[in-house]
Amino acid sequence: MLLPGLWAVRVNVVVHNQNAMKREIQSGGAAGAVYGLGFIGATVYFVSHAGGFWMGVWGILKAMVWPALLVYEAFEYLNAV
Repeated sequence: MLLPGLWAVRVNVVVHNQNAMKREIQSGGAAGAVYGLGFIGATVYFVSHAGGFWMGVWGILKAMVWPALLVYEAFEYLNAV
């Protein structure tokens, strides 16, 4: 059995952590939406251009890291100019 004082401290810590998580989620909502839409678009693009099943799986993996591929290609293009 917990003492009433310790119970109050435990509840306060849990409520504080939940409030901190809510603030964190709200601050990154737009970036998550952009990444999510980009992931869906990249998945459709890479899978539709796949020649077989394993190339489709590779396309899904590439879609997970599409921002890195985009930056890499941009730097390669800027270096070539």
